[in-house]
Amino acid sequence: MAEKTNQQTIVILVFALTVMRVKTPKVRLGTDITFQNFSAGTQASPSFDLSFTTQLRVKNKNFGPYKFDSSIATFMYQGVTVGQVTIPKSKAGLQSTKKVGVTVNVNSNALPSTTNLGSELGAGVLTLNSHAKISGKVELMFVMKKKKSAEMNRTMTIHLSTKAVQSMIC
Repeated sequence: MAEKTNQQTIVILVFALTVMRVKTPKVRLGTDITFQNFSAGTQASPSFDLSFTTQLRVKNKNFGPYKFDSSIATFMYQGVTVGQVTIPKSKAGLQSTKKVGVTVNVNSNALPSTTNLGSELGAGVLTLNSHAKISGKVELMFVMKKKKSAEMNRTMTIHLSTKAVQSMIC
């Protein structure tokens, strides 16, 4: 009888340490980016106005759904916000990835004239940083709820002549 109790204790302990452990979800910007509007100035007259579609992906590795609140993804050039997109309130199922299609509009209107945008455009590239933080709750076994936040910081380099993303670094 004592041996059966020990086995049950071990099974419950393993279950609690693996299944009931709450992992932090991950939020990422998709690599499949399609440009709809693409306008970039010259080194002498530096400016940009871009519109593209992509996916924001929320990966949930937990054994329960991750329900997150609406949030905002911000796109920046040298620390200055050049565009934002809303991430709608949603849910990523257990051990799955929620893909949210978004259209992003970014432009250089808010940039001060002191940036080195002209030299970057002269080199044929445009570097943007993106940041997003989503907050929500992971629900395990329909009983336990744990608050978790996922954060993304990503740098993407756009090659101007090919109108394509050259690199993405997290």
